[in-house]
Amino acid sequence: MKKLYYTYQMIHKLGQSIAGQIKESGFNPDVIVAIGSGGFIPARILRTYLGKPILAVGIAYYDLNDKPMDYPRKVQWIEEAEKKLAGKRILLVDEVDDSRVTLEYCTNELLAYHPEALAVAVLHDKRKEKRGKFPPGVSKVFVGETLGDVWIVYPWDALDIDAQDRNAALAHGAGI
Repeated sequence: MKKLYYTYQMIHKLGQSIAGQIKESGFNPDVIVAIGSGGFIPARILRTYLGKPILAVGIAYYDLNDKPMDYPRKVQWIEEAEKKLAGKRILLVDEVDDSRVTLEYCTNELLAYHPEALAVAVLHDKRKEKRGKFPPGVSKVFVGETLGDVWIVYPWDALDIDAQDRNAALAHGAGI
């Protein structure tokens, strides 16, 4: 599978674009919920532009070899979730909408707390058949960039950040 590399600068600009989409849409979240581990950095970037607090959840769907398991499971959840989420406008953030299974799982879990509204934001949406679906309670989906079915290499996964930046420049056909 083709790999597509991204720099932190590219990710930041995608986050800025998503924040602009959110503001233009009129959706004003009370809280950002980051799906760990991929959603942590995008959520933090969105906090810069939206000024909202971040809560984190840990969901395991991929094994140690990056193969999907049969179903997602909670690894970490929000303490006092009912108190922090009921009646709130929630923005759920992850890095990529690949199979949509994790996003479906999280949105269903969050809807159980009866938020006022629930929206989703992802840096990347892959153009491919999705195994999961968004439940009716998801009011909006914000996407930084839509891609084909490629392996996305995010900078937070890099062991050598300089090599990551060079690969990203080559992949995107421009200098950094």
